[in-house]
Amino acid sequence: MGKNSAKASKAKPVKSRANAPADGKLKRSDYEEALERLHVEIVKLQEWVKATGAKICIIFEGRDGAGKGGTIKAITERVSPRVFRVVALTAPSEREKSQMYVQRYLPHLPAAGEVVIFDRSWYNRAGVERVMGFCTEDQAKQFLKVVPAVEKAVVDSGVKLIKYWLEVSEEEQTRRLQDRIHDGRKIWKLSPMDLKSYSRWYDYSRARDEMFQATDTAWAPWHVAHSDNKRRARLNIIAHLLGQIPYKNVPRDKIKLPKRQKRGKYREPKYDYKMVPETY
Repeated sequence: MGKNSAKASKAKPVKSRANAPADGKLKRSDYEEALERLHVEIVKLQEWVKATGAKICIIFEGRDGAGKGGTIKAITERVSPRVFRVVALTAPSEREKSQMYVQRYLPHLPAAGEVVIFDRSWYNRAGVERVMGFCTEDQAKQFLKVVPAVEKAVVDSGVKLIKYWLEVSEEEQTRRLQDRIHDGRKIWKLSPMDLKSYSRWYDYSRARDEMFQATDTAWAPWHVAHSDNKRRARLNIIAHLLGQIPYKNVPRDKIKLPKRQKRGKYREPKYDYKMVPETY
């Protein structure tokens, strides 16, 4: 592990539960302070990835409403989308359905100097496709049989593959899905498929257990985070992620703004700009 990676994990920690309210929630001010420190480290990671040509692939899986999107947003909100790419594929086309299953995902794997984050991944086959009947049991079992070898090939090619599963309780999932129903800002997060899959909690549990059993390998292990407390889960995942990558601080020249040119003969034009109304 690199020196800066160790620093990230040893950075000033989030206040312990002893300093938190009785319900275990983290104050927004404490969360934002901790997240700011972690963001500084993520930017250092980004600069190291660019400088070294590292290839990093991060997979986020979990139950509906477990907080994958919010965690990905927390990771990426202070970095360049040219380095940190988020991949969230739609349902496969008829052509893609006829391909080898993982084929549609392979073009999205990182090139040198990239971090790719999959918001759901090829593990759709082991989860939603299996539970909701979009693939046969034989197809799901075949996937579980071959995917460790595929991931071994990915890792052997020089990609650092990190897999996260976000686990949420039945009660908290219900609360979050109900919140989506009643909040106009979140209703896009609730699809008919979410409603159908909501009733199949234990089918998903069985599918998850078999997936872990088959694909939790030495070269691509699963890391599980309990996410009933979103803020703590995000901070814990980011800190863990930083600890998985041996990044170092990339030296940079001291930055100093140059002098601006003088106005000279330039004058502001007399142009009737179409201004945006100042409604607020």
